[in-house]
Amino acid sequence: MILKTLLERLEYTCLQGSDRTEVAHVVYDSRKVGAGDVFVCIRGTAVDGHSFAGQVCASGAAALIVQEEVSVPEGVTVIRVADTRYALAELSAAYFGHPAEKLKTVGITGTKGKTTTTYMIKSILEHAGYRVGLIGTIETIIGDCHEPAVNTTPESYKIQESFRKMVDAGIDAVVMEVSSQGLKMHRVSGFTFDIGIFTNLEPDHIGPNEHESFEEYLACKAMLFRRCRLGIVNADDAHTQALLEGHTCELETYGFSEGADLRATDVELITGAGFLGVRYALKGLLDCGIEIHVPGRFSVYNSLTAIAVCHHFCVDEEDMRAALKEAKVKGRIELVRVSDDFTLMIDYAHNAMSLESLLATLKEYQPGRLVCLFGCGGNRSKLRRYEMGEVSGKLADLTIITSDNPRDEEPQAIIDDIKIGIGRTDGKYVEIADRKEAIRYAIANGRPGDVIVLAGKGHEDYQEIRGKKHHMDERELIAEVVEELQTVT
Repeated sequence: MILKTLLERLEYTCLQGSDRTEVAHVVYDSRKVGAGDVFVCIRGTAVDGHSFAGQVCASGAAALIVQEEVSVPEGVTVIRVADTRYALAELSAAYFGHPAEKLKTVGITGTKGKTTTTYMIKSILEHAGYRVGLIGTIETIIGDCHEPAVNTTPESYKIQESFRKMVDAGIDAVVMEVSSQGLKMHRVSGFTFDIGIFTNLEPDHIGPNEHESFEEYLACKAMLFRRCRLGIVNADDAHTQALLEGHTCELETYGFSEGADLRATDVELITGAGFLGVRYALKGLLDCGIEIHVPGRFSVYNSLTAIAVCHHFCVDEEDMRAALKEAKVKGRIELVRVSDDFTLMIDYAHNAMSLESLLATLKEYQPGRLVCLFGCGGNRSKLRRYEMGEVSGKLADLTIITSDNPRDEEPQAIIDDIKIGIGRTDGKYVEIADRKEAIRYAIANGRPGDVIVLAGKGHEDYQEIRGKKHHMDERELIAEVVEELQTVT
């Protein structure tokens, strides 16, 4: 492939060699460079790709894309651009034949709700006959292939590679989570989203390795609405107006507000055998009743978002209603039916803010008892342990303290820290370090009307101990416990 072809949508200066150089592959990992490749020098937080210029030339690189000066042999082409991260996105899109142009692309940004909403949209569209790919926090899905995720939003090269695979697999649309870091680092540059979604915004991801301030966090989220054709945004969020400053897309709104284009009214909490859910009336662009078997007001927002998107795919109301009842996200308020007498669920809540939101939501259903099972990760701040212990002690009727990912710490030491937090409350608790035994206790002692939540692990299927990951899937543990309890009885 001629380098000039890959650079066609970029402004650049050829510092050395020729932009008509023939190149084999686009590479941004110096360890993977081979003969004839073009290497993009990415300046990362820990490593600067420019420092590997000599090494990649020795490995046979034919060209380098840089944003600062490098010293390389005369026979190597050097192209200078303003931002190599942005250049990587554009080169990758061209290298894979601009696959996004052959897909309907939906990007979702916000602090909460991205993961659940992507799966809801996927469920509805597939119920209506579309073939849908997904890129998100948990995994990338292409047909029957499920690849575990490393980042919420992968590097731009990986995104374009996945888009290419989706096109080749006959997929019609892709729905993906778009993180603030993904926007900041140009991972979703190189194409325009057909639909961009905003769920909500709360102070999060503020720190030395993420965003300097809440204002920067908001500004990064806002980028999506200059990179999409249609924006669908939460009318109720306090930050929506600021987020939309300078937007270039058409807009639609959803929420509870009277002026929202798609709104929920007459919300009713519902319960059934082994599940909690919500029923509401949909008004505005559509007029029908909706029922979802996922609890909480935030679930109404997630479903409104999914409906708003799928309305633009011309999905009929019956398909939407049927699909929403079946939508399930691994590790996000994932209901696991083990009894008609009580409700058991798995959730990823692994910090005080998310745990408080989850438990407060579940208390609205006035359970017989709210039972919270959780642990905290090792090699992490003790403050999180104190805070989570205090939250569970205040909101749960019973806390079962157990092990999470102890890493290099002793599980009992972590449990003792959590107990300090619970000690600030009048909450009752038991401590059972072995997670399977803790789950056994929760199920064996479940009472009619109880809501039991296993918090912290969510979609994770491992436990990290002393630097090694051991397979541990809570769904499997639950199944084993239920079978063993039935054998005993």
